[in-house]
Amino acid sequence: MMSTISELAVVIALAAALGVAAKFLKQPLVLAYLITGIAIGYFGFFDFDHHEVFQTFSDLGIMFLLFLVGLEINYSSLRLVGRASLIIGLLQIAVTTLLGFIMAQLFHFSALHSAYIAIALTLSSTVIVVKLLSDKKDLHSLYGKIVVGFLLVQDFVAILILAALSGLDSGNGPLIGKILLTVVEGVALFGAMLWLGRTILPRIFDAAARSDELLFLISLAWVFILAAGVKAVGFPIEIAGFLAGVALANSSEHYEIAGRVKPLRDFFILLFFAILGSSMILTDFKGLGAPILIFSLFVLVIDPLIVLAIMGIMGYRRRTSFFAGATVGQISEFSFVLAAVGLKVGHLTSDVVALITAVGIITITLSTYLITYSDAIFRRFSPYLAFFERKKMRESSMPATEIRKPIVLIGAHRTGQTIAFALPKKDLLIIDFDPEVANHLRKHGFDYLFGDISDPFIFERANIGKARLVISTSPDFDDNMTLIAELAKLPQRPKVVVRAETEQDAELLYGRGADYVLLPNFTAGQYLAKTIAVDPDMKILERLKQNDLEMLKRQHI
Repeated sequence: MMSTISELAVVIALAAALGVAAKFLKQPLVLAYLITGIAIGYFGFFDFDHHEVFQTFSDLGIMFLLFLVGLEINYSSLRLVGRASLIIGLLQIAVTTLLGFIMAQLFHFSALHSAYIAIALTLSSTVIVVKLLSDKKDLHSLYGKIVVGFLLVQDFVAILILAALSGLDSGNGPLIGKILLTVVEGVALFGAMLWLGRTILPRIFDAAARSDELLFLISLAWVFILAAGVKAVGFPIEIAGFLAGVALANSSEHYEIAGRVKPLRDFFILLFFAILGSSMILTDFKGLGAPILIFSLFVLVIDPLIVLAIMGIMGYRRRTSFFAGATVGQISEFSFVLAAVGLKVGHLTSDVVALITAVGIITITLSTYLITYSDAIFRRFSPYLAFFERKKMRESSMPATEIRKPIVLIGAHRTGQTIAFALPKKDLLIIDFDPEVANHLRKHGFDYLFGDISDPFIFERANIGKARLVISTSPDFDDNMTLIAELAKLPQRPKVVVRAETEQDAELLYGRGADYVLLPNFTAGQYLAKTIAVDPDMKILERLKQNDLEMLKRQHI
């Protein structure tokens, strides 16, 4: 019999091997993790369900994943997209549940079974979507913020439903009272986190910021203490992770905390997907072919179209609506829990649970590709999506007059913001898809376009062909390669500066035609060396220090 360490070694080694293969074949890593679990279950290496350690690791993966999401949801984000996320989330739940119920009735399921199936089809996986958006570096985008918001609305509704079912199972008290208590507890917890994030926590974390090790330790302590407290009042620890992140989102150390926690997230989340993959082979799907196929198509096609239509009616551009809709093409881990609870209380039969499980297998697998390759899919279908776009849009991305600037800066987060404030405003046009960045730029009087440079509409409106220099601070290698290729098609190509994360990427970007590649370590070292060379007395260091202190005051993103 294998020890827990040996079993963990099997999981990690197999996931690493499949991950290398997935990277070579340009497939999403999430798919490699799922196949890891399927292989372990199929060949019978061991049974995940009988290992409490693996289940705990899986829960920790989700907790850390949502903790990092919470770190991105600061007060500005809540003001910008909170209302829209709530409206989209509630409307999507209502419309999808209604249509799902009607479809289940057409397959002659009972009213109770139809209700369970409809709710299961309505919920989308926060874990999978956030992981894929994080891999695409789209969590900061407008659609990314909206998606995270309405997925959390779905999760909260799922918690209310599960709370009601657990009350029914135990027979303790009226259901309405239990649901109302859950709502009050949830609102109170969220309010308490916002208050702590504004008052007490910044002082504690500022004091610990001088030591990276201590900052990391205190961050973990905060997450685990909150998880224990939240679990005691009946909420899952995943919610604790999100609330812990929200409380720290406005701290000046949230970048450092996120950088330290990401490796933990990546390790533990592997176990979540492996367990999910393992569970996919243990169910009998005989006689369910037609409903499985139809319900899977409903989740993969109709559910995204519902979100696309809702956001179009609300005035969002087709691109934002499409990318948000593309994220909901799978069912949630809460759907599996809902089915299990329904079976336990006697509401469901094993064939309904098998149906929900099969739809989960198909939609989770295929939606991974839908999200990963959403850019290419949008470019192909964009002309047909004009129907979902209103003439009067709420996204104020377009200037009233045409803008032509000699320098176009793509991305204005940390590196980009530093560049922007060092250049003359009159010569600069900034393009960014983060609404917080757009709000910050507006306050400081910059000319900007709110959108993504990969959007042909934004590319055209930026008049890049008239620019002398284009700078991309995006670390995404594929985006920068595409940008260089698009610029090469122009009659008069501007000089182009792009950013790389590794020396290998830099060499490939130079090979494609980049005029200069920003490698933060190289660039900073060269700059300091040249500064010292031109001023051997080091007097310039005081001026650089003052400039940096002034920049630190301006930075808030």
